Amino acid sequence: MSKIKYYYDPETLSYRPIERGKTIKISNFVLFLFSSFLFGLFVLFGLLNTEFLNTPKELLLERELENYAFQYDVLQKRLGQMEKVMADIEMRDNDIYRAYFDANPIPEEQRRAGFGGVNRYNALEGFSNSEQIISTTKKIDILSRMLVVQSKSLEEIQALAEKKDEFLAAIPSIQPIKKEDLKRMASGYGWRIDPFTKTRRKHEGMDFSANRGTPVYATGDGVIVRADNRSSGYGKHIRIDHGFGYVSLYAHLSRYNVKRKQKVKRGDIIGYVGNTGRSVAPHLHYEIFKDKVKINPLNFYIDDLSAAEFDAIVQQASQENQSLD
Repeated sequence: MSKIKYYYDPETLSYRPIERGKTIKISNFVLFLFSSFLFGLFVLFGLLNTEFLNTPKELLLERELENYAFQYDVLQKRLGQMEKVMADIEMRDNDIYRAYFDANPIPEEQRRAGFGGVNRYNALEGFSNSEQIISTTKKIDILSRMLVVQSKSLEEIQALAEKKDEFLAAIPSIQPIKKEDLKRMASGYGWRIDPFTKTRRKHEGMDFSANRGTPVYATGDGVIVRADNRSSGYGKHIRIDHGFGYVSLYAHLSRYNVKRKQKVKRGDIIGYVGNTGRSVAPHLHYEIFKDKVKINPLNFYIDDLSAAEFDAIVQQASQENQSLD
């Protein structure tokens, strides 16, 4: 029951009930509804801007973001597994495949080159999960680079495999003087006494003592690139380019049996032992270059020496005696 309000009437000196018209009642009701609507709208707006109430679209987007975060975690784990597999492939590539074909290993910095300097991930910064996205993107970029390098390496190895027979025929692998013609293996690779200065000097080849005129044989297939006496100390000498980075040198010859640009096979007679150039007795000075670096020829006698003969020549070559040149 609604309360009745009164007002004091001074004319009648009494209280009279206040009578409201329908217009006032209607206007008051409309005002109440409008106020309630404004209040409700204000409360709803406030709730929508808090974490307590989300719209269906916001809830959907939130679930999608959670799913993306989960997928990134899964992707990170998969990339980690792929990196381990690639590391194993790289190890076998360098230590087995490339070593087998005598190819230089690919440095680590070359396999992962091209990711320094300018920050290429600026566009991915500024988000709540930027760190996760950038980390994943970096791993993908590095793996992509590793795959490109590894693919090129395998193409190179395939080419080497296709030329295996040619490689095996070209690599210097026999003694340049026959065993029956050899007096002795006079001096090996390493530090030796210089016959002229009597001081220790790096001897970068092997000296084979033999009679003047003893045949000298090509140790592998190749092309004669030099047959002259224009290199200091070597006297009359021959150089054979075997390909694959190998070059062999035969010095102090008495005469040649080949000429420049001539192709030779392993076992062909290319010249004869002499005493030309910086030499104290008839002998052959023999060197091998790999990628323009002189290496120990002793490591290449694989075709014409027995195990006992090889052990004997190793022992002779290791003695720090006086060289013949």
